[in-house]
Amino acid sequence: MDARMRDAYEKMKEAARQRGRVLVAYSGGVDSGLVARIVYDAIGEDALAVIGDAESLSRRELQEAKANAEEIGIPFRIVAVSELASEDYRQNPTNRCYFCRAGLADTLLKIVDQENYSAIADGINASDLGDYRPGIQAMNEAGVWHPLLEFGLAKPDVRALARDLGLSFYDKPSNACLSSRIPHGTPITVELLRTVEAAEDYLRDRGFRQVRVRHHGPTARIEVLPEEIPRLRAIHGEIAGALRSLGFREAVIDPAGYRARA
Repeated sequence: MDARMRDAYEKMKEAARQRGRVLVAYSGGVDSGLVARIVYDAIGEDALAVIGDAESLSRRELQEAKANAEEIGIPFRIVAVSELASEDYRQNPTNRCYFCRAGLADTLLKIVDQENYSAIADGINASDLGDYRPGIQAMNEAGVWHPLLEFGLAKPDVRALARDLGLSFYDKPSNACLSSRIPHGTPITVELLRTVEAAEDYLRDRGFRQVRVRHHGPTARIEVLPEEIPRLRAIHGEIAGALRSLGFREAVIDPAGYRARA
């Protein structure tokens, strides 16, 4: 661990200690996982990682989140939340994420009040500020603490520090909720989410690590890493058949491959 990362790590631990009991808004990804590790290192059993089990969270992501929390050692809780209970969210506007994060923040704040936690921390980092992220606004309104952002860590720093701390998931591919696969303006349903989930699970089971299946009505638009496109093309017929069984009429390969967006 270089001096800058060591300094940031120690300062984040001290900031967590000053806050007392800290609840971590946890997703199982490397960002919130790193925050969970730092907070746990600082305050031990006074930390709690909470993941919201919503309709847009895949079962695979939930199981990975649980395994990563067990690796960290932090107390871990799954709470049921429903994004689709919000009409604003279901209509899938461009600021859909605001309604998701606002609903999650309400749930976390109830735990804070009922169980005497003093702060909520999340995994927002400096790299997140370059995109349109209405969810950040919702978390800011709820008073959520962003330790990675406060101490100047961007995504490469997050991965480097997670690696230095020995977290096995330091290089876990970035992910976003299943709703991000559905074009804005198309109402979100459980059926659409489960179709996308099944399609992405199939591709991951075939060995593709970074996958997006964009749901465009009858068409599944598949994104994988550019270097994996030749392998995807080689088995395109098999994949198209599998996705037809899920209800798609066709499966097309995005020639540009996966790009770092949602």
